[in-house]
Amino acid sequence: MKEHEFTLVLTADPDDSQADKLYGTFNDGTLSTIAGIPRIHFHRESASLEEAIRSAIGDVRSAGFDVQRVEMQPDMLPA
Repeated sequence: MKEHEFTLVLTADPDDSQADKLYGTFNDGTLSTIAGIPRIHFHRESASLEEAIRSAIGDVRSAGFDVQRVEMQPDMLPA
């Protein structure tokens, strides 16, 4: 297993109770709002980057949120 680092940008900014619900679905991400844009930065262990992203999106959706996009630093992309 390899650790993959990426950020999911949410379509809506969670309130405190919604943030608690999000944190109840994962333990490898940090929720923040930067310049009014809600996001969760993940460090997720998985066999592949695709699997890591898909499982994180599934966790976020199970808490009632939608993902607008996935962001990654260029140096984090697989070679």
